[in-house]
Amino acid sequence: MQQRFKSTSTKKSYIAAAALMTAVTVIGTDNLEACTRAVYIGANNMVITGRTMDWAEDMFSNAWIFPQGMERDGAPGIDNSIKWTSKYGSLVVSGYESGTADGMNEVGLVANLLYLSESKYGDSKPGKPILTIAAWAQYVLDNFGSVAEAVKGLQAEPFHIVTPTFPNGKSGQLHLSISDPSGDSAVFEYIAGKLVIHHGSEYRVMTNSPSYDEQIAIQTYWKNIKGMNFMPGTINAADRFVRTSFFIDAIPKQLDENTIKAVPNATYENQAMASVRSVMRSIGVPLGVTDPDKPNLASTLWRTAYDHKNKVFYFDSATSPNTFWVPLSDLDFRKGAAVKKLTMAGGKVYAGNAASKFEPAEPFPFLTPNAK
Repeated sequence: MQQRFKSTSTKKSYIAAAALMTAVTVIGTDNLEACTRAVYIGANNMVITGRTMDWAEDMFSNAWIFPQGMERDGAPGIDNSIKWTSKYGSLVVSGYESGTADGMNEVGLVANLLYLSESKYGDSKPGKPILTIAAWAQYVLDNFGSVAEAVKGLQAEPFHIVTPTFPNGKSGQLHLSISDPSGDSAVFEYIAGKLVIHHGSEYRVMTNSPSYDEQIAIQTYWKNIKGMNFMPGTINAADRFVRTSFFIDAIPKQLDENTIKAVPNATYENQAMASVRSVMRSIGVPLGVTDPDKPNLASTLWRTAYDHKNKVFYFDSATSPNTFWVPLSDLDFRKGAAVKKLTMAGGKVYAGNAASKFEPAEPFPFLTPNAK
């Protein structure tokens, strides 16, 4: 049956939207490591950051507690590696037990690393310290208490990023997003060897390709298309960016009488967290989805959500029947406290508050290129 449009202007909007959907699909054809990050800002100073970790194979991720006062080496085995001592303790999720993929520090700053194939870090300058990209997020969590402080510190470019090859053979091409309890946000990318920073509370959604300036342009266009009528629907990064931007704005920003009675303890905080987690689930890639013509197609392995206000970490694995959470107030971040690990790899299942399940462990070494 032939589709009839209600008006000429509506028809033009649909045609334009379809054309752009085709264009952004082409952009993402070969760059489908499909992570997504979004920041929710609601009533009563409620700020939540959610992300999906999409990867083509098991990353053997575990959760770690790192205390204050840890002596860090930013690129083990490389002579001019940057060194620092952690100012803040943090709760992080590892990738391949060789890098920090995600995490929150004790004052509520969150860092998320996502894949970006367009990343180019340039050549190192003589005398500049080296930092492996596997430690980029950890450096931020260890050293800074807010987005503004991190932007000030990182825009001075105190190190040169080196990119090791991940265990699955992919190069370490990543961009970094950070957020804090004020709702402030920033995105850091290295494009053509230059550091590009987008800083402001408006930069709340990030996916993979294309570079962030192009993601912003895509969002600007789609704001003129009513999301309840038409949205791009593929799992490509640009399409997910559009849908996530719409949904994170569409969910309630205050107590919702339609759902609050079903929420544990009937609190707005729990309602907001449930809404954000619903958004992150809605834009994930089903476990096991592959395409022989698109070898970089990646399923969603796990999702995290961070309640900045109450400093609570939520973890939701695609392979587990349960979601668990960890209030940072239940952890010991004091200098001299033990490094602890919550083993999640290998089919481990947790539910409810898992703070007591962490066990002492030796910290993982950051993955670096061969020493030169």
